[in-house]
Amino acid sequence: MAAKFAQIDDPRALRALPEEELPQLAEWVRTLTIDTVAKTGGHLGASLGVVELTIALHYIFDTPDDRLIWDVGHQSYPHKILTGRREQMHTLRQRHGLSGFTKRSESVYDPFGAGHSSTSISAAMGMAMANHHLGNERKAIAVIGDGAMSAGMAFEALNNAGRYKEDLNLLVILNDNEMSISPNVGALSSYLSRILSGRVYTRLKDGTGKVLGKISTPLLGAARRAEEHMKGILTPGMLFEELGLDYFGPINGHDFGQLLPTLRNIKALRGPVLLHVVTQKGKGYAPAEANPCTYHGVPPFDRQTGAIPKDNSTPSYTSVFSETLLELARKQGHIMAITAAMPEGTGLSEFQKHFPDRFFDVGIAEQHAVTFAAGLACEGYLPVVAIYDTFLQRAYDQLIHDVVLQHLPVIFILDRAGLVGADGPTHAGSMDLTFLRAVPDLIIMAPSDENELRSALTTAVGLGKPVAIRYPKGNVLGLPRRPAELLPVGVGRSLRQGDKVALAAVGTMVYPALQAAERLAAEGISVEVCDFRYVKPLDGQLLRQAARLPYLATLEENTVCGGFGAAVLEFLARDGLLDGGRQVRSWGLPDSFVPHGSQSGLLAELQLDAEGIAERVRQWVK
Repeated sequence: MAAKFAQIDDPRALRALPEEELPQLAEWVRTLTIDTVAKTGGHLGASLGVVELTIALHYIFDTPDDRLIWDVGHQSYPHKILTGRREQMHTLRQRHGLSGFTKRSESVYDPFGAGHSSTSISAAMGMAMANHHLGNERKAIAVIGDGAMSAGMAFEALNNAGRYKEDLNLLVILNDNEMSISPNVGALSSYLSRILSGRVYTRLKDGTGKVLGKISTPLLGAARRAEEHMKGILTPGMLFEELGLDYFGPINGHDFGQLLPTLRNIKALRGPVLLHVVTQKGKGYAPAEANPCTYHGVPPFDRQTGAIPKDNSTPSYTSVFSETLLELARKQGHIMAITAAMPEGTGLSEFQKHFPDRFFDVGIAEQHAVTFAAGLACEGYLPVVAIYDTFLQRAYDQLIHDVVLQHLPVIFILDRAGLVGADGPTHAGSMDLTFLRAVPDLIIMAPSDENELRSALTTAVGLGKPVAIRYPKGNVLGLPRRPAELLPVGVGRSLRQGDKVALAAVGTMVYPALQAAERLAAEGISVEVCDFRYVKPLDGQLLRQAARLPYLATLEENTVCGGFGAAVLEFLARDGLLDGGRQVRSWGLPDSFVPHGSQSGLLAELQLDAEGIAERVRQWVK
């Protein structure tokens, strides 16, 4: 049977299978998914939870003509296996290999790319409206779950979709993998969903309206109220019904006996429909079922035991932040911590254990997180908003309007700044220095090592101003620990003296710059290295010192467009320091999206590691 399934290279071959073979196909796909992620790492739990749903959707709908959109995209591994990418799964998240998310350029079966959550319904609604205007019968299907329904954008789309009852051939599948809405999955719910989505019920409802409408308007109203009352008692979908969507469910997302007939019935319906499907995250792999959070995103692991290798080298920057925040919170009771559905990822789980009343997980709702923090700050508290760098983009307006414009003391902790490796451009924190630098009165700190991170957070807590602190994904340098110190605002430090080339660096580029300087010194090229610590405000005195040399280069793990290097050039131009034959270069991430791959490999490709920086200098000054 496995050999037969291995011949499936697109959903047309899948649709040729008899229904009774689909459970066996599901086990084959599940095994292949586990085997793949055990070798490459990736998002395992969410993908295992949608194996049967993936098969059923491709089996019932005419993909790729019907548009199938996976929210976030990290649950799309079974989808990739069934849409012609099985032979490439060993390259998942590797340089030049398959993306860990859906990607339009990768396959016609990926109509919409997604790495951030809660975008699927809006995108599917746009496609459904376009199809309406084109006069075709395509179905646009959005599969949303894994907490993504908590974001405001999802409800904005649902609210808007309900206006277009006859125009939108739209199906929203709520993949409820944590029973966040209802655990009610049983024979009654399954039976009700099949009845409500079936032709008999639909015709009966339409016929009742036509008959009763001719006889008595009050009687028709009473019948409709009775219908809604009954559905409200038996199903949890009244909210969606009130928004204008036809609601069906919940049904068991691992049972083809429920999935296939329900999807067939819904396929024949027009207008916006929401199907509530309950699945189990990590389904079919005991370690992932027992620890769905741990196996949400994992490095390569032992397939047989599920053991995840421990990194015993040095702690992560995230853990250093966590430890430092706990120390500060023990001394200062007005510190609050906020995350948007990432307590483990941002290191706030320990804070939650020790200070549960001062910890807030707002769900995937970054905009709300920031304005909620602003409200806390208005009443005298000091909110620390820990958020992945790339996700702060979703709350830019709130940061400007609700926090900084009002001079409120909110500390933004930007984890995963710079390149993030296998997750690729959707998760890279490559633009924060650019968009944050444009905000007046916001202090921006970029610590270069673990001691600097401790000092940066300690400093920010005492400033009483809005502050952003960025640090990278990965482990710290392993330097001897020194006590945290208060860092004067806008003051950097000179780490190495030189007389020919000045390297002005921030954050993760400081130590590669030092290593490059040592290599170049051995070749007779004298290099000065400055750690600016603050991207805003800049240390003008330190910059003038660096600018005395004939060659000056800035280094940052941020796009060169509008970032630290641009700030240096603006300062030099303003002070008239670009005259006299001085040469200035800005080195950082390119003005393009950097693909996925290992962090070290990508930095080497971009000549932002020690050897790459040294080679840039050699070619420049020769």
